[in-house]
Formats: sequence, C-alpha cells, structure tokens
Amino acid sequence: MRFLCLTALFFISSLTSASEVLSGTVPNTMEERVKACTICHDNKDRIGRDAYYPRIAGKPAGYLFNQLKNFRDGRRNYRPMAILLENMSDKYMLEIAHYFSSLQLPYPPPEKINIQPEEVNLVDVLIHLGDPERDIPACKACHGEALMGTKPFIPGLLGLSHTYISAQFGSWRNGGVMRGQSSNCMSEIAKRLTDEETNAIAKWLAIQPVSGRPNPVGTISSELEHRCSSIETEDIYSK
Repeated sequence: MRFLCLTALFFISSLTSASEVLSGTVPNTMEERVKACTICHDNKDRIGRDAYYPRIAGKPAGYLFNQLKNFRDGRRNYRPMAILLENMSDKYMLEIAHYFSSLQLPYPPPEKINIQPEEVNLVDVLIHLGDPERDIPACKACHGEALMGTKPFIPGLLGLSHTYISAQFGSWRNGGVMRGQSSNCMSEIAKRLTDEETNAIAKWLAIQPVSGRPNPVGTISSELEHRCSSIETEDIYSK
C-alpha cells in the first residue's frame, strides 16, 4: 500500500494545471487525473496501514477545498498529502474539490451496532437542541435538518463509519496528528462533550441510512457562521 501511495503522489504531483494535456491515448479528463486520489479515497471509508482514508465523493466542494488547502499549507499534518499538494494552485485544488463534490456514488449500508435507548435519547437532545449551558449548538444547526451538511463548507454526518466518527472526535479533543494544531469550532465543541456523549453520537450516526440533501448556501445562522469563521470564504461557486 505504501508503494502504491508513493507512486500516486509522484503521479499527481505533476498535475498542477487544469490545462495540462496528458500524453498518448489517456483521456485528458479530471476523472483520469484524480485516479491517483482514488487509490486511497474510493466510494467508502477505508483503513490503511498508516492512515484512515475517508470517502470524499459527494462532500461539499468548499469543505474539500479547505481540507486540501489545510494539508498543503501545513494546518493539517499528514506528510503524504502535504507532498501531494505542495505545488498545486488554489485554482486546481478547487477543480478537484468540485469534481469529487459532484460524484453521486452509492453509500454503504448502515452499520449494525447495538445502541441503548438512553443513548438514543441523549443523541436526540444534542442533535435537535444542543446544550446552551455548555455552549454546544444543535448538530442540525450547522449540519442541516437531514444531517447531510450545509453548502458550501459544512460536511454531512451520515454515511460515515463508527470508526471514522470516533477518530474525528478523538483528534478534535486531543489535537491528533491528522487534525493539526489550529483550533476550530468542532474542536471547541468536541472538548465540551463527555466520552459518553461522543460514543453515543458516533454509534447513532453510523447506524442511520443516508437520505436527504445538504442544506443550501446561506441557511446557517450568522452567529454560527461567525463562530466557524476560520473556514476559507473564497467564492466556491465562481467557476
């Protein structure tokens, strides 16, 4: 797997311009160019020998663009991604983000995980009401009524594995290597949640079927938008 990823990094690092024409009979399409990406990122989350490779198809373009910039600029720490992206322009990363965002691949079925009624009740409160006393907003306030995200920057929560969600909470709470050291609103929120709450949320989300669509642009409150103002604000739909 390490050999494949290094080969992928070498291949894609030369693709720094959207206008670059591939030689021979290989089609000059974005689908062909990002094959190096899909060696690790296919239509479902996957655990590799050295990292966790999340599904990126269908996630908001702004969210994907921000993650690419964070890896390239050192705000997220994972050396293979940093090498892959070090010479890429914002324009080309934006094209990649739009391409993966447009993919409508089937999601895996919900996981079969035992969850207790009290855990379901706990999650229901956090999703719909949050906890104002601890300054924890409702999950749906940012991630949408259907929990499928809010365009263009906030990802959905459904279709993710229990392992991935748990790992994300751990990284946000403990400054994990993949998350980097820069603070963000999810890091602040995760640190206010208890272990019981994060475990219940991870289980509940993993057993839900994927349905619904992302909330449109402009539906997040101005308060929460300001709270997460660390996100890039480039016009993601300007192309």
